Amino acid sequence: MQTSVVNYKELNFEIRIDAEYHRAEVLENIHLLDKKKNDVLDNLAFFIIGPFGSTVTVDQYVEKSSYRYIRNKDINDFLVYDDDPALIPEEAYKKLPQFHIKENDLLITVVGTLGKVAIAQKKDTKSIFSCKSTLIRAKSIDPFYLMAYLNSRIGQLFVLRGTRGAIQQGLNLSDLKEIKVFIPSNSFQSKVRNIVCRSFELINKASDLYSQAEQILLAELNLAGWKPKHRLSFVKKYSDMQASERIDAEYFQPMYEEIVESIISLKDYACLTDLVSIKKCIEPGSEAYQESGILFLRVSNLSKFGLKDGNKQYLSEELYKMLKQHQPKKGEILLSKDATPGIAYYLKDEPEKMIPSGGILRLKVKDEDTLYPEYLTLVLNSVIVQKQIERDAGGSVINHWRVDQVKSTFIPILSVEIQKKIAETVNASFCNRELSKQLLNIAKRAVELAIEKDEKQAQLWISAELKKLNIQ
Repeated sequence: MQTSVVNYKELNFEIRIDAEYHRAEVLENIHLLDKKKNDVLDNLAFFIIGPFGSTVTVDQYVEKSSYRYIRNKDINDFLVYDDDPALIPEEAYKKLPQFHIKENDLLITVVGTLGKVAIAQKKDTKSIFSCKSTLIRAKSIDPFYLMAYLNSRIGQLFVLRGTRGAIQQGLNLSDLKEIKVFIPSNSFQSKVRNIVCRSFELINKASDLYSQAEQILLAELNLAGWKPKHRLSFVKKYSDMQASERIDAEYFQPMYEEIVESIISLKDYACLTDLVSIKKCIEPGSEAYQESGILFLRVSNLSKFGLKDGNKQYLSEELYKMLKQHQPKKGEILLSKDATPGIAYYLKDEPEKMIPSGGILRLKVKDEDTLYPEYLTLVLNSVIVQKQIERDAGGSVINHWRVDQVKSTFIPILSVEIQKKIAETVNASFCNRELSKQLLNIAKRAVELAIEKDEKQAQLWISAELKKLNIQ
C-alpha cells in the first residue's frame, strides 16, 4: 500500500483530499518541478471552452466544404487527424466566431478520452472545435514546446491529475488552469519547437506521398478528378432489384455503377475472396476488459496509418492464451467491417501481442507475386472500395459490412509494374510517418530529461538521438 502525506496548506482551492489526486508519483514530480522554474498554465495561456454540445450536430455535416468541425477523435498526440473529417457549411462556421481556431492554437480533449493535446497547423484553421475539447492559446510560452511538455509522461501526470467523474470522466477548466508547467530557457524551447516542426514536415511529406499513390491508382482507372454525384432521380430495371435483393434507391445511385464500371473496364479484376484468405476475429465481451494487459484492438483503435493510442482496452494474459489463434501476424491486412467499415491497415512488421475485435477481419494475400499487399491495402482504403461499402452497408443506424459483401467486393488488378510503383510510394510514405513519430518521441523525452536532470544533458541526448536518425 502506498501512502502520501500532504500539508493542509498545500491543498488546492477545491480542497481535494482524494488519494488519487495526491498519489506519490505526482508528488515526486511536483518536488522535481519546484526545484526548477515553473508556473501554472493559467499564467501562460488563454482558454476557450468548446461550444455547447447541440451547437453543431451530425445532421449539419456536409460532404463538401472548406470548413471543418474538429471532434475529440480527431485530436491525437501533437496532430489533428484529417483522415475522416467532419465538414460543416460556411454559415455554421461564421455563426461561431468565438470558436474559430487560429494557427498554433492547442486543443486538449477534456471529455471521454482525456488529455490528448494537438496543435493547429495552417490546414486546421477555418475550423471550430467541439464541447469535448478546450482551446489553449499560449501567451508567454512557445506553443510547440508547451504541447511537447503536456504530451510528455510528466506533463500527462499533471494534465490527468484533475480527472473527475466515474462513468463519463472529464477535466474542468479549473483543472487545466492548475496544471504545473516546467519553463526551460528560450533556447531549449526553440530546440524542442524545431524538432516538432521537423516532425510535421515529415508527416506532411508522408501525406503527400500517400496522395500520390492514390492518384496513380485513380489515373489507371480513369477516375482522376472523379467526383461522386448524388442524383435525386434515375431509372433502374426491376430485374436489377431482384438480382441484388435490394429495393432502396440509395443502393442504385449511378455513382456506384460508375465505380464498378471503371473496375470492370480494366478486364483484370477479381472479387476480394479470390485474392485473399479471410479470418474472423472475436468479441470477448466488455466484462473481460482491463486497464492493462494484452491489447484488445477495436475498430476505434484502427486507422489506415496504424493503431491509434487513445481509449484502449486490454485483456488478461490468461484470456489471451485462450484466444491466441486470433493473434494477427506479419504480412496480414486488418480490415474493419463494423461501425466504420473499410479501414485497412497492412502489418508490414511483426505486430505486438493483441486480439482484434469481432468488427475486424484478418486478410492474407494468397499470391504476393501477382498482388502486392501494400497495393491491395491502398485499394481497400480508396474511394474505389469505400463507395462499394457505402452502397452495401448503407441504410442502417450502425454500419455493418457483412462478410459475404466483403468477399464479393470488386478489386482492380493493375500490372505488377504499377503495383510495385504504388507499393514503393506507400512504403516511402510510411517511412516518413515513422520517422516523424520518432522525432515526437524525442521531443517528449527531451523535456522529461530536462526536468529529471538538466537542460545540458537533455541537449546532449537530443544531439545523439538525431545523429542516430541522420538528422542534423
